[in-house]
Amino acid sequence: MSKYNTLYNKIKKEITDGRLKYKSKLPSVRKAALIYNVSRTTIQNAYFALAADGFIISEPQSGYYVSYHKAKESNRNNSTRKQCILYDFKSGTADKSSFEFDVWRRYMKNALRQDSRLLSFGEPQGEYELRAALSDYIREKRNVVSSPDRIVIGAGHQSLLAILCSLTEKKSTVSFPDKSFVQGASLFGDYGFDVHYRYKDAKMIYVSPSHMNKTGDVMPNRRRIELVKHSAQNRSLIIEDDYESDFQYNSMPAPSLHALAGGENVVYISSFSNLLLPSIRISFMVLTESLAEKYKKNIFRYNQTAGKTEQIALCQYIRDGHLKAQIRKTRRFYTAKTKNFAGLLKKEFENAEIEISENALKIIMTVPFDKSPEIFETHGISVLYEQEENGTLKLIFNTSAVPQKEFYNAINALKTLLF
Repeated sequence: MSKYNTLYNKIKKEITDGRLKYKSKLPSVRKAALIYNVSRTTIQNAYFALAADGFIISEPQSGYYVSYHKAKESNRNNSTRKQCILYDFKSGTADKSSFEFDVWRRYMKNALRQDSRLLSFGEPQGEYELRAALSDYIREKRNVVSSPDRIVIGAGHQSLLAILCSLTEKKSTVSFPDKSFVQGASLFGDYGFDVHYRYKDAKMIYVSPSHMNKTGDVMPNRRRIELVKHSAQNRSLIIEDDYESDFQYNSMPAPSLHALAGGENVVYISSFSNLLLPSIRISFMVLTESLAEKYKKNIFRYNQTAGKTEQIALCQYIRDGHLKAQIRKTRRFYTAKTKNFAGLLKKEFENAEIEISENALKIIMTVPFDKSPEIFETHGISVLYEQEENGTLKLIFNTSAVPQKEFYNAINALKTLLF
C-alpha cells in the first residue's frame, strides 16, 4: 500500500472514531509532514483524497478542517439551498444540452472492457497514450510544443500545483493576479512560499490570461509579450493556467504564453472540466526541460490522482476527433446562450450598461442600486456582484447553469428587485 493511502486510512480512522472532532483543524501540509515523517507530497495527496471523500474540507487561506459529522447536515443544507436558488448565474455548472453524454458513455464502456490494463495502478505521470494524444492536441490548438515525457496528468489543478511546489527546492516569492485565486495561493503558502498579488518581481508568476478576473477579462497580446520578456530578463517562472482559452467573443484567440516564450520559463496548465464536464477531473501540465528532468528523478515520490479508466476513455475520445467537435459545439452553444440572455437584458433594462465579456461566458450589467446585494439570493437569484462607490451595482451573469426556457422568468424576478 502506498504511503499516502496508509496515511489516508490513519487520518480517516481518527476522524470516524471521533479522535479528530468535527470542525477541528488539521495540521498544515508543512507541519503534518514533520508529524508523520513523510513528504509534503504524501500529505497533500492524502488530504486531497480525504477531501474528495467528504471527511475534510479546505477553507481558503485557512487550512483543512474535519467535516465528517457535517456530511448529513451539509446535504440537507445544500438541498435547502437548491430549493431556494431558482436561477443560478454564479456556479458555472454545465448545461446538460452542451455535452453528448451518449458518446462519452460509449468510450467509458470501451475503457472498462480493457480488463488487463485496469488491473494495475497505472503510470504516476499519467497514461503514456493520453500524454501522446495531448502532445499532438496542444501543439495544434495552442502551439505548445512538448514531448509526452514533459507532460504530467493529474486530477485537477491543485494536485499538479502540489507537484510543482515539491519540484521547486528554493521556496521564494509567488504572485497571483488577485485574491480570488484562493486555492492556489493557499497551497503555495502551505509549501512555504511567500505569496503576493500582482507582484511583477516574484520568482514565480501565476496567470490565467484568458480569465484574468471574475468579469472574464482577457490579457491583451501586448501585455503577454511584455510578461514573457520580463520573465526572461528576471529569470522568473510563469505558470500559465490556460483556463477558458477556447472562449473568445470580441477577439481572435490569443497566443499562449508558452508559445510566445518558446517553451522557456513557462509551465503550461490546462484541463477538460470546462470543455467536457466539471466532473471529468483530468488536468495536465507541461513542465520545462529542467523541471521535467527533476520530476523523472523523483517520480517514485508521486502517485497518479486521475482515474485510469477516464484517462483511457479520454485518449481515444481525442484521437477520434470528438474533443475538437465538442469544443466547436460548446463554443457555439454558450456564445449563443450568452448573447440571447444579453439581448433580453438590454430589452428589459434599457438604462443599464450591458456588455459581454471577452471570453463570451459572462454578461456584465451595471445598474443604479441602493439596497443590500444579499437581497438577490434571498429572492432565489445567485449572481456575482461588485458594489460600486457611485451608487451602482455591477452584476456578473454566467448563464451556463440556467436553462434557456427559464430566461424570461429569471428576468422578471430581476425586475422585481431592480425596479
